[in-house]
Amino acid sequence: MSNTGSDKYEGFSAEERAAMKEHAQEQKTAARRSSKADKAELAEQDVLAKIAEMEGTDRVMAEQVHALVTANAPRLAPKLWYGMPAYALDGKIVCFFQSAAKFKARYATLGFNDQAQLDEGSMWATAFALTEVTPEAEEQIAALLKRAVD
Repeated sequence: MSNTGSDKYEGFSAEERAAMKEHAQEQKTAARRSSKADKAELAEQDVLAKIAEMEGTDRVMAEQVHALVTANAPRLAPKLWYGMPAYALDGKIVCFFQSAAKFKARYATLGFNDQAQLDEGSMWATAFALTEVTPEAEEQIAALLKRAVD
């Protein structure tokens, strides 16, 4: 087969490379922290600082998602994951918020990893597009969070 320009692998995007570098830095920072309590407190501060850096609707939605996680899944510990606010159970990421600006996307994403107990039949959603967190969306997110950690 001939190699055309359209099937050539271009590698990771600049945004993806930046996210990987952020993740490496997050790992180094976490490893340097002393006690478990200090690590948890500082990790939450890191998440809140990352949310505060966001602009416009991304920041508003990230704040709402953070509040929903805190209220509906208090067992989840906030931490940064590839430069995104994420929430872990026993050190494993259960869910995360990805701002639209992070990868120059049309919408923000609320995603769940395989640690989340969202299994439903033979197929289920693990990521949800967010354009705003309405009262209806809050109810759906709260239900997902409760299922994710049960």
